[in-house]
Amino acid sequence: MAIYWIGDIQGCDAPLGQFIDQVGFSASRDRLYVLGDLVNRGPASLQVLRRLQNLGNSVQCVLGNHDMHLLALNAGAKKPSKTDTLNDVLMADDKEALLHWLRHQAMAIYQEDVLMVHAGVLPQWTLEETLGLAHELEEILRGPDVNDFLMQMYGNEPSQWHRQLTGISRWRCALNAFTRIRFCTPSGQMEFETKEGKAKAPEGYLPWFEVPHRKTAQTTIAFGHWSTLGAVQRSDVWALDTGCVWGGCLTGIQRNLPSDEPVRIEVKCPSYQKPF
Repeated sequence: MAIYWIGDIQGCDAPLGQFIDQVGFSASRDRLYVLGDLVNRGPASLQVLRRLQNLGNSVQCVLGNHDMHLLALNAGAKKPSKTDTLNDVLMADDKEALLHWLRHQAMAIYQEDVLMVHAGVLPQWTLEETLGLAHELEEILRGPDVNDFLMQMYGNEPSQWHRQLTGISRWRCALNAFTRIRFCTPSGQMEFETKEGKAKAPEGYLPWFEVPHRKTAQTTIAFGHWSTLGAVQRSDVWALDTGCVWGGCLTGIQRNLPSDEPVRIEVKCPSYQKPF
């Protein structure tokens, strides 16, 4: 049995298929975890969703900002941008089934002694608090009020977490951490403008995973979202977004049980778009 984690696919179905073929993935034997941004910017978001859905219970995904954007577009909560490549999903005959499947994916997963999120976690959150907040958001996305939430989810405020936050302020702050964070202050103030690598940190800010005394520091965290960071493989952090959609690689981690040694796998992706 093998376990795999892969970074942002962003509608690049060809390298996803190549990865699955290259490792000899078996849906009856193996497990695959996808770290968000399944769709958008790449040429084949519809094929990606169908492929992952067809793999059944062998696949679990966390949701990224582009996945949330797709749900918002479908709800009429956001207008498409000129860089979106989601019309194939929105016009598909099986759209409702695919989006139902997407809404029932996770905001955070803790399995195999690894915490999985799309972007990151705030330094004040314990593992238990992280999973609790993820569960709150998952319940909303799977419930009858999902469209109301999608209408209100956009915005950078509040950018500072407080346990006293309630309602949409609480959920938006948590969602931004799970799907958008790169840099924050030691007290957890998030910054959303900077998209460059860690060397370009704004004054007073750090990569979220390098904040001193982060409460999840003893937990291995696998995440994507940050293509300019590049691949990072440490005992406490696996960063797996290596810019597949920008002509980089689809990067994954493989662990063969009962061995616990993680091995990195890279599948080259032909350039689809140039970075902004």
